Formats: sequence, C-alpha cells, structure tokens
Amino acid sequence: MLAPQISMRERMSMYNGNALKIGLFGANCSSGRAVTRVPERWSGNWLDNLRLARMADDAGLDFLLPIARWKGYGGDTDYQGATLETVNWASGLLASTRRITVFGTVHAPLFNPIIAAKEFVTADHIGEGRFGLNLVVGWNEDEFDMFGVQQREHDERYDYAQEWVEVMKMAWSDREQFDFAGKYFNLKGVRAKPKPFGGTRPVMMNAGASDVGRAFALRNCEAFFTNASRHSRTETENKVRAVKAEAEKFGREIDVYTVGVVTCRPTRKDAEERYRYCGRRAGRLVGGRPDPGEEEHHQGQPFPRGLHAQAHPIRQRHGRPARRRGPRRGCPTTCRAEPGGPARHRHLLRQLRG
Repeated sequence: MLAPQISMRERMSMYNGNALKIGLFGANCSSGRAVTRVPERWSGNWLDNLRLARMADDAGLDFLLPIARWKGYGGDTDYQGATLETVNWASGLLASTRRITVFGTVHAPLFNPIIAAKEFVTADHIGEGRFGLNLVVGWNEDEFDMFGVQQREHDERYDYAQEWVEVMKMAWSDREQFDFAGKYFNLKGVRAKPKPFGGTRPVMMNAGASDVGRAFALRNCEAFFTNASRHSRTETENKVRAVKAEAEKFGREIDVYTVGVVTCRPTRKDAEERYRYCGRRAGRLVGGRPDPGEEEHHQGQPFPRGLHAQAHPIRQRHGRPARRRGPRRGCPTTCRAEPGGPARHRHLLRQLRG
C-alpha cells in the first residue's frame, strides 16, 4: 500500500489547527529540567517516558522535544546523569502514540549524515510523518571529548553543518543515487531508500543565537528555538516578528519556539510552596557550576534551579499573541484516576492558553 501524501505545511502545523503549540521538553533525561534532590524528581526511565507520552497524546499536547545529553553534571544531584538516546526514544514513543509529534535531537558532528538520514527516515515511517529533527551544531566540550571529537571554531561549525544538512536532504530527495564532493564530505554512489514518509521531509529545528547560527536556522529549518523575554511580552512579540521577517528574506516561512517553566499544582499557593520545596533541596552541580550551556541560546541565561515541573516549549505564530484553537480533548485515564486530576489538568491548560 502506498503511503499517503502529506505537505510540509501539515508537518509544520503538526496536523492540527492549534495556533499555540504546547510540548514537553527534556523528559528523556533524569531530573528533566529540575536541579533538585527531592526523591520524587523525574526519573527519566523508559516506563515513565512511555506513560508521560501517552498522557500527553491523550490530553492533546502537540509535541515532545528531548535533550541530547551524553554525560550528566555530577555533583549532589547528578543532574541529567541518566539519559535515553533521542532517536531510539522518539521511535519507541511514535510507535506507542497516535497523533503527537516527537522530535529527535542530534549533534551533527557526532553522526555520519547518511546513517543519520536513514535513522530519521525509519523513525518517520514508524510515526507516519510525526517525527521532527532538532539539529545541534555545537555542544559541551567535555561531552565531545568522550567521543574524541574536537569542536571546530564557531563559524566553521556552521559550515560543516551546512554540508551535513545538504547531504541529508539529498539522501531524502527522489534521487536514485548521488555523489557529494565538499570540504568535509566526499561521498560516492550514495543510495538511500526508503524516502521520508508522505513525500516530504521531517520538520527541522535549530537554536543558533549568533548571527551565523541564526542565518543557518533561517536557511535550513522550519522551526527556530529562541529565548523569550523575561520582562516584556511586547519584546517577545517583536522578536518573533523580526525572525519571521528575516526568514522571508530567504524566501522561507519559519515558526518560533521558546521555553517556559511550569510548576503545576491546583492553586497558585500550592505551586509556590512546591517551588520553594524543590528549591530548598536544589543541591549543587560539580564544583557548584551553573549549566554549562546546551546551545548558543542558553548563554548568559539564569539557570532554572529547583523547578519540579517539565519545561514547556511553546510556539507563537505571525508575531501575534498566540491562542489555542481546535477541539479540546479529555484527560487521560491516568489523570482521571487521581483525586482532583481533571480539575488540575484543566487549570493548567487555562493558564497556558491565557
């Protein structure tokens, strides 16, 4: 049976009409995004990830976005010390869900682009077009040392990544066979089948914050991850408009994602108490260091300490205040089984939708 054809716009919209896309960030890592020693902190194990993904799918959330972590931070908490590799993680979750989009996060310098292209296509077929790729160009130095890979100078990282993306997209194209001769890759007689599901390719995301990194994202990706202002909604709206206007100069359309941290409890008082409880048991990373930085967009940002809830990347489209559209879905069975579960779930969604 031939796979149905799907458009790039359908992939970008994640097959629904929600103007505001809500997702979960970093669930594949132990502790998630919470540097804390509370015993009930997020495990990051497979069974909890599977349960969370099914709950998110049933509840109508739009996507799951992992952090590609290879080495934890140690210290009192060993923050993100145990992690699930993201493409295998995504494949397993895509096979176990019905509608939610699941990203894989990959460091280009650590993967051969032909092998990577095949892995992504496999996940894309498992999810019938619901796989997305979050591409990382640079990373923590000590993690690269684990692989014996030396990071290139900043701008050269993006030169390398550009060739990497071009090779991958050629593998995804309708070409039967191709050669590639570049500065970093010299490939001959490449064949890559099957092609991505539905005749298009997975949505690509990048978080480059420098001028070079931002230009790379706007040239190649459908999703741009950036920090929202901590002080002004207007400032964030202006940033979104600027990104979209800049993408138009490349003849492209791009969606903007950011991250917000939610401490979810039935009341504001409960949430504030929970925040303080986790913060009091925050512990320290190795040598008391803050987060060494996951990508350019984290540089100079305060590190979220003592937060129990997962971070929620959100998307704002066309520079306008985002609103959530489309039918509401009921809470999953696991939520209904908890005392006050549905009310708690509705309370969270009302806050997220504004």
